[in-house]
Amino acid sequence: MPGAIAGPVEPRPRNFLCTCGISTYLSELGPRRGLPMDWTLFLTFLAACTAAGATGAMFEPGEWYRSLVKPWWTPPNWLFPVAWTTLYILMSLAAMRVAQLPDAGPALSFWGAQIAFNTLWTPVFFGLYRLKAAMVVMVGLWTFVALTLLAFWGLDRVAGLMMVPYLVWVTVAGALNWSVLRLNPGKERPARA
Repeated sequence: MPGAIAGPVEPRPRNFLCTCGISTYLSELGPRRGLPMDWTLFLTFLAACTAAGATGAMFEPGEWYRSLVKPWWTPPNWLFPVAWTTLYILMSLAAMRVAQLPDAGPALSFWGAQIAFNTLWTPVFFGLYRLKAAMVVMVGLWTFVALTLLAFWGLDRVAGLMMVPYLVWVTVAGALNWSVLRLNPGKERPARA
């Protein structure tokens, strides 16, 4: 028969992500197997994380931080951007998964609170040189990361698991903040009168 196609026609990949299988893999990360990944949600949460991470570029550690006494177990400087990039991607994927589920409001409000504390810590520590105030911010950050993890776990275990590395990292960061505070009495910038 003229014009008839013999056998099934394979659809061509739409873009690079489809070509290398990343899109298929990421779609499996949806709240339910086979649910397409919601790129708009993911990129929105990633934008919030990027804004928080941008404070690291605005308030670099600098000479003041290098002059502080730090514990022997302080992570190497190169690890911080690698860890934060990985964590921000995981946090965004976790939030994207949960945002697609019913009754996600309280869990996402915890996520919003933790990213606010995350954004606040760097300017307080590296910008204002306020070690005690940064520790207060860190306690708030740790609390809301833990609440987010628990709330996400209750809605979607994979999303909850994606938050575990973040809680571990914030625990290490909190211990580092506390150690630097204890090892450097008098290194804070005095409060303005």
